[in-house]
This record gives sequence, C-alpha cells and structure tokens, in this order.
Amino acid sequence: MAINLADYENQAREAVKAFWGNREAARQKHIEAGKIDQGDRAAVTGGKNMNGFIALVLDLIEANGLASALVRLKRQTLTLPGFFRPTKLWDLLVINEGRLVAVLEFKSMAGSFGKNLNNRTEEAIGSAVDLWTAYREGGFGDVPRPFVGWLMLVADVPDSRRPVRDTSPNFPVFPEFQNVSYIERYNLLGKKLVQEQLYTTATVLASPPTAKDTGEYAEISELTSLTTFVTSFAGHIAAEAARSKNSLTP
Repeated sequence: MAINLADYENQAREAVKAFWGNREAARQKHIEAGKIDQGDRAAVTGGKNMNGFIALVLDLIEANGLASALVRLKRQTLTLPGFFRPTKLWDLLVINEGRLVAVLEFKSMAGSFGKNLNNRTEEAIGSAVDLWTAYREGGFGDVPRPFVGWLMLVADVPDSRRPVRDTSPNFPVFPEFQNVSYIERYNLLGKKLVQEQLYTTATVLASPPTAKDTGEYAEISELTSLTTFVTSFAGHIAAEAARSKNSLTP
C-alpha cells in the first residue's frame, strides 16, 4: 500500500499561520491584562503554538491505516520511563496493541537564540540518550524500534540569520560551527541528531513572523526537511498498520 502524505504542504502552511497567530494573540492578551513578560515570554506562555503540526501528525496516523492506535496528547499521559531518570514528559506518543510506535517532540524558537539553542541542544541529546538506553534495557518491552521525531520551528529574522562567532581558548571549535547563523546551527544540530541515530528524523523549519498571513516556511536541508519527516513517519505508521493487520490473520 502506498503511503499517504495527507496534503502535508498545505497543512504545514496552516500550522505556521496558527503558530504566529497564536503567539500574537497570547502577547496581546498579556498586554491587555497588564502583564508584560520579559522579552518574548508573553508569546510563549500562551502555549499551544505548535498544535497545527500535531494535527498534521494525527492526519498522517489515520491516513496510513492506524486510526485505531492510542495517541497520547494529555500531559498526564505523556510520560515514558527513563534510564538515567525515572520518567520523561514528551509531546506526543503513539501506542498500538501495547507497542510504543512513535515518540515526538515539537519545539519552537523565536528569540534569545544563543542561550536557547544551548538549552535545546542539551535537552534533545539528553532525552534521546535516556530513551534509547531505556529501550535497550527493555523499558518498553520486546518491540521494534519506535519512530522518534524532533521538529523545530525557528523564527527567520535578522538575529537568527546573522553569522555568530565563538571562541575556544584551549582547542579549536569544529569548523562547521564557525561564522554560521543560529538557523544553520539548528540545522547542524538536526543533522547530527539523525546521523548519530538519536532521532529517526530531526526537522528544522525557518519562518518569518509575517507568515501569520502566508504560512511561509523554508526547509534548510534535505536531511532536516519536513518532507523527510512526513515520508519517514508515514512509512513507519504504514508498517505498524501492516504488522497489526498480519498479527490478526489466522
């Protein structure tokens, strides 16, 4: 059966519009209430900014034959056991017939790029290492490797596009990091997360604030593209659906 990509490009544009629209609505709400958070925090604390991408994932699950799967979205149901810590809270889980099928994280960054990039990097690496070690130790049962996805939407603004310099007094910084923008550093992070097999896919999209009207976004590289995420995820879901169907065959 051919995989179904659920008209993902149009859905992604709608998700981007919702992202920027929700940020602006949250900021205006805080202003009207007389509560001005530091920096861009007012837009972030409104929450639900990445729900459009979650909707795309839900459509991919249904379109590829796994509508009966258990999709966890509520906070109290999103924890998985860890190895280095008791539990980790994820953004979306897919469970089918007791098998952990997919684990997803949705992140965004629209300001304080340097500080937040470091935090996001440490979080992404640590969470993946913890998950795969727990998997190796049987924390999710004797099941095929789950799909583990990471999707990052970065604001395409002058601060995220300007080249950044780093100094390392003892040993040189790796050359690929020298004089590149924060957007490209996110792209490098995504590539390395996949190349080191920490994530099945790691997607990085860049989008300007004006995209609240257009849904405009850019893919930075093929390896970290939304196309790669969607095709890989749809194929994984279709494979699980086939596995589930075959397990019911006498």
